[in-house]
Amino acid sequence: MQKIVKQSFSWFFSILLGIVVALFLSIYVVQPTKVLGKSMEPTLHEQEQIIISKLPNTFNYHPDYGEIVIIDSRVTQKRSFKDDLYDNGLVRLITGNHSDNIWIKRVIGKPGDVIDIKDNQLYRNGEKLNETYIKEAMNSTNPVEVQLPYTIPKDSVFVLGDNRNHSRDSRSIGAVPIDHVLGVALFTK
Repeated sequence: MQKIVKQSFSWFFSILLGIVVALFLSIYVVQPTKVLGKSMEPTLHEQEQIIISKLPNTFNYHPDYGEIVIIDSRVTQKRSFKDDLYDNGLVRLITGNHSDNIWIKRVIGKPGDVIDIKDNQLYRNGEKLNETYIKEAMNSTNPVEVQLPYTIPKDSVFVLGDNRNHSRDSRSIGAVPIDHVLGVALFTK
């Protein structure tokens, strides 16, 4: 009987350790996630699986122009460890909960950049951007809720979806604080 209890405890400890290691890796290092919505078409498609590096979030790295990032769109709320845990792909897979506040977008501007939209064209620091990755030209009837031209504050980025006419992004929420950039897309499956 004692051998069975000892063996059961050993199995339980091994499983618990495996869960803790997997959770640690998916919070701080790398995690798979699924694209929800059409805001990144034609680059990413709904239900497509992507692998994201969490190291930028872990080390407060500023992503570069054009990088695809995963963000927490609740830019006015301070993030906590609880958010990192609940917004984690492994936890979402286990619970089946998918948060509407986690978005996949492309970095368009970095701190100090001035973003403007004129005649359905995007400008960064007065220069028109050649965006070969967008699905179609921006429609001027899309609401832009931030005051343009928009200067990106320190420790923030400006993000847009590649499907501009069907994307909620920095045009409505403003700049995204670096601590709300949860990861950078590495590749798709």
